[in-house]
Amino acid sequence: MADVNDNLRRAVEMALAGDWDAAHQLVQQHENNAMAAWIHAVLHKMEGDLANSGYWYRLAGRMEHFDDEPHAELAAITTELKK
Repeated sequence: MADVNDNLRRAVEMALAGDWDAAHQLVQQHENNAMAAWIHAVLHKMEGDLANSGYWYRLAGRMEHFDDEPHAELAAITTELKK
């Protein structure tokens, strides 16, 4: 099985490529992971579901990013995943 961070990097790549559904399915496999919750929040923001997005931001402990532009935020997540 792929490493969690590999899956999360792949989910970010999918989201940036416009494959929201595939990215969403991938992060849902790691619901107990804070980074996955952050990606999940961004995906729902991209979808326009801000209430659901807020829920995932709270779970991730990343509410300070609620108003961030999604693509820039995904780039920041990619940087975090490389650490």
